[in-house]
Amino acid sequence: MRKEELDPFFYPKAIAVIGASREENKPGHVIFRILLENRRKGILKAAVYGVNPKADTILGEKVYKSVSELPPGVDLGVVVVPARFVPSVLEEMGRKGIRAAIVISAGFSEVGRKDLEEELAETARKHGIRVLGPNCIGVFSPWSGVDTVFLPYHKTLSDGRKVLSTPRPGKGHVALLSQSGAVGTAALDYMAGEGIGLSHFVSFGNKVDVDEAELIEYLEDDEATRVILLYIENVKEGRRFVEAASKTSLKKPVIALKAGRTEAGSRAAASHTAAVAGVDAIYEAAFRRSGVIRAYDLQELFDYAKAFVKQPPPPGPRVGIITDGGGAGVMATDMAELSGLKVPELKGGAREELERLKKKGVFPEFSQLGNPVDLTGSATTEMFVEALKVLISSDEVDGIVVLALHQVPGIPDPVDLARRIGEIAESSRKPVLAVDTGWSEAAVLERRVFEELGVPAYPIPERAVKALAALYRYGVYLSKRGVFEEYVENFMEWRASKK
Repeated sequence: MRKEELDPFFYPKAIAVIGASREENKPGHVIFRILLENRRKGILKAAVYGVNPKADTILGEKVYKSVSELPPGVDLGVVVVPARFVPSVLEEMGRKGIRAAIVISAGFSEVGRKDLEEELAETARKHGIRVLGPNCIGVFSPWSGVDTVFLPYHKTLSDGRKVLSTPRPGKGHVALLSQSGAVGTAALDYMAGEGIGLSHFVSFGNKVDVDEAELIEYLEDDEATRVILLYIENVKEGRRFVEAASKTSLKKPVIALKAGRTEAGSRAAASHTAAVAGVDAIYEAAFRRSGVIRAYDLQELFDYAKAFVKQPPPPGPRVGIITDGGGAGVMATDMAELSGLKVPELKGGAREELERLKKKGVFPEFSQLGNPVDLTGSATTEMFVEALKVLISSDEVDGIVVLALHQVPGIPDPVDLARRIGEIAESSRKPVLAVDTGWSEAAVLERRVFEELGVPAYPIPERAVKALAALYRYGVYLSKRGVFEEYVENFMEWRASKK
């Protein structure tokens, strides 16, 4: 893979929507409209052209009758025509010198038309055209303004209300690669709601040409990307995938959600992307070998993403837990042990310092300081701050989970609590993750401030602990490859540059 071959998918100079439509509900119309809107807003720098043999103008823009009539300089074609016409469109693109194509069109191997898909592939190879798809929704990149997701931002309900339907995440540093368009768009919605910023989203569908391995290779050196997420149903070239992931994961975490784990799931995967899902144990071994962190559902995928983009991996499995709720501390402890972490009883310098603070009246007389550090329902913001300082400086723990449950009366301002903890955590080489339970306005605000300050925050203890365990597994892989310290140093420099 040469980087310049894939650049037009993310940073094109000029885009042609081949199959731009006058009908508002057609994908060719939605894509053309969104690209034009992004161009007018200044988000998209590329020129945008439409191709439709039956139209002179669409949305007030001149439309070209054929690819051959397009102005020079087009380097990306978005193909939205019936499947049977796609090979001939690629033939026209080849003659015109357009070397990158996103084929949105469906109707290929996923419905048994392997012959048509092979014709598409052969035409592309003949002209040196790189292809995403077919049967995909292509690319969304908030950094460049490319957006070929054919699902409109808003929908109008029968009562006349206009509601946000398919939101796009803002700029960020998490890339999402998805074999499934539907899963991908649902994931974009989830990311937008969780406030997880995106570098690039790619739906690659039947991957007749560009696949997940090549995209991972490309993103390895992409400055906007810090974490790479994968939703995959099969890998056609296993050796190449392992090589790409092994190399990239030394610099950037790769987190994968592999669907089709069961026989029925494999059958379902084959029905919509012609994927042969394969034996799950083989994927498990390939992921371990290449340093890919596996998530088992969408929630885990994005919980891990938040942790990896905001925090370094811990140097070991020992976790310190600070809580103002005893039950929450027990749940966090159980999940830590079940996830391969350790919750050691504090016995050395950290315990001595906590006990000293207790004697000074900083902590309640009835607080429990062994680990979890239970500040009880009498906790205050100052207590959390002092406890966190002790654990960060201690050599008895490697990572910290702060269960800052806002409901206790001693925390009148949960936002201030999150800010104080975040300010301490932002320079720590130990990962710090936070929890505030519930969906009240106070809980949501506290978690939001945590995240703004670089502390991943979760609504229940178990999710935070599982994310920390994933960070630990990644750290183990980096240590085995001899690059743990280098990775952490680079991460800290990168995080400091984003303040």
